[in-house]
This record gives sequence, structure tokens and C-alpha cells, in this order.
Amino acid sequence: MHKTQSQVKRHIPLPAFSSGAVSVLPKQPITRSIAILATLLALAAAPASAQQHMYKCKDDKGKTYYTQTPPNECLGKEMNELSKQGTVVKKREAALTPEQIAARDAEEKRKKEEELAVKEEKRKNQALLNTYASEKDIEDGRGRALKQAEEATKEIEKRIAEAQKRAKTLAAEKEFYAKKPMPKKLQDDINNNEIDLKGQQDALLAKKKELGEINAKYDEDKRRYLELTGAKPKAAVAPKK
Repeated sequence: MHKTQSQVKRHIPLPAFSSGAVSVLPKQPITRSIAILATLLALAAAPASAQQHMYKCKDDKGKTYYTQTPPNECLGKEMNELSKQGTVVKKREAALTPEQIAARDAEEKRKKEEELAVKEEKRKNQALLNTYASEKDIEDGRGRALKQAEEATKEIEKRIAEAQKRAKTLAAEKEFYAKKPMPKKLQDDINNNEIDLKGQQDALLAKKKELGEINAKYDEDKRRYLELTGAKPKAAVAPKK
């Protein structure tokens, strides 16, 4: 008698384990399940964390807004980000107007110029202290500078005297040709001498101006030196009679 297929019991062999063997399930499905679970938890927690902060701001009409996302009415306005306790955790400054930007840039430029001026003043002060060890050094420097300028002044005055003397000689020669054509060389000599005389006279004026500038410079050096060192100015020595 034959058995039907439904009556036939299938025998599924079970894995045989040796004595002391430990059954190990595949790891990949478990790891994958954990990753999926973590992702779902993160997605579920995202809305809750997003609601922990609020935004507070005022529009152009002074209306105050408390929203979970920055409202369009407050674009470019000052805005505070609040914690769930209501404390300010972040402050966003309002957008600056062109006038405010210009004022800010001008202020930054002014500060930079002041900083550069302070640095330059410190450099000059240090250079002054490195140059002079005493008030006497300043006066000695003044004396040397004045002597050089005075010697140059005398040299210029000498050249002026020579040019004036040469001008008289050339004028006398010019009289000789009062009634006839004057040679071109004589006319060139007169013109060149006039140019030379004018140049020397200008140099003399500049040198005399330099004498005054030298005194002003060393007066200022002395003032700053005494101020930096805290020394008292020495009394001027009266000239001997």
C-alpha cells in the first residue's frame, strides 16, 4: 500500500554539535537591526530637539514674535535664540544700513590710524633715547648741525658775491656794444650768469630757513628727551663778558 505525499513525514536533519560546542548565530542581521533601530530613534528625537529653542524678534512695527523658526517679518532684524527655559543662548545682530556700514568702516580706519600713530610715536621716542645719552649730547648735536649749515651759508654767499662781480664785468662789456650788435657769446654769458645768481640766491634763502629748522628740531628733541627721562632742564650758561 502506497502512502500519500501528505502522509509522508519529511525528516529535516538538525545540525550536529560536538560535545562542548557553542552555537553562534550570524552577526550580520543583528548589527543591521541595531543600525536601523538607532536611525529610527534619531529621527524620532529630531523634532523634540528642534523644539528646544525658540526665536524672539520684533518687526518694523514693533510686534514681538516667538517662533520655532525665524519668521520672515524679522529678516535682517535683531533676533535672539532662546533656550526652553527662556534664556538667550545666541544673539543675531540686525543687518547694518549703508550709513551704518560707512560709519563702522570710518571708525575702524580711525582706530587703525591711531594705532599706527602710537606705534610711530614709540619708535621715535626709542630712536631719540638711542641717539642721546644726555641733554649735553643734544646741544652738541645742535652745535654741529648749525656749524655745517653756517659754513654752507658762507660758501653760498661767496658764490653770490662772485656772480655779482661777474655781472658788473659783463655789463661793462655790454656797454661797449651799445651801438652795434652784441656777440652771441657775450649774451649767453650774461644769461648764464643771471641764472647762476638767481640759483645761489634761492639756495641762500633755503639755507637760512634751514638754520631756523635746525634750532626748532633740537628744541623739540630736548623737550621730548626731558619728558621721557624725567630730567630737569639745565640752566643756560651766561656768556662771558
